[in-house]
Amino acid sequence: MAQRALPLILLSLIPLLFILFPQIQAQSPTAPAPAPTGPIDIFAILKKAGQYNTFIKFLNETQVGIQINNQVNNSNQGMTVFAPSDNAFTNLPGGTLNKLSDQQKVQLIQYHVVPKFYSFEDLQTVSNPVRTQATGQKGEAFGLNFTGQNNQVNVSSGGVETNIYNAIRKDPPLAVYQLDKVLIPLAFTDNAKTPSSDDAPAPTDDSAKSGSTADKTKAKEPSPAPNGAKRINVGLFGLISGVFLFCMGALS
Repeated sequence: MAQRALPLILLSLIPLLFILFPQIQAQSPTAPAPAPTGPIDIFAILKKAGQYNTFIKFLNETQVGIQINNQVNNSNQGMTVFAPSDNAFTNLPGGTLNKLSDQQKVQLIQYHVVPKFYSFEDLQTVSNPVRTQATGQKGEAFGLNFTGQNNQVNVSSGGVETNIYNAIRKDPPLAVYQLDKVLIPLAFTDNAKTPSSDDAPAPTDDSAKSGSTADKTKAKEPSPAPNGAKRINVGLFGLISGVFLFCMGALS
């Protein structure tokens, strides 16, 4: 008799389980939400990757790194950075960086920054030239040219060309790629200009006045008598003197 009553008791408890189970589940502690990753920091990205100390130094000195952080954290457009390694800066010809003015150093670092996010696949088919953050004195943009073939991408400044080997960061809104050469803007090597007559400075008022005064002085000075005229005068004087002495001798 007791064995028959046991199934009935279990069946009567099933509705009670459906009532109590949602309440127990609601009271159980929930898993904590994942913590936010924080703002993107180009300095931290390069420092973690290593071998970019020189580039980090210039990003800091020129304030370009701060501009990158502000844009990728406060806009939807994204950016792409091409980071030369420490070896790339070491392999530059001696004195290259020391010859640059402060403005040119800013342009050099900005030349390695593109104000748009480009994936590695995008760089293989992008339309050239690609505008960088760097501009010239007249506001003209400094561009880069990309060529892609067999899953390899080359970047060229017109004077320097190198491969893009490694993606340090490839997730939007910021892509960072490693370079083994420093991209020198072609404008840095085209500044030499051969002086022409049009570039010669115009004479000042003082020099013009001194020139005119000299011309007047030369005009006032009598021109020296020709040698022939001197000889005629000497001969004529001698002839008169001879006639005079002849007349004096005749009278005496």
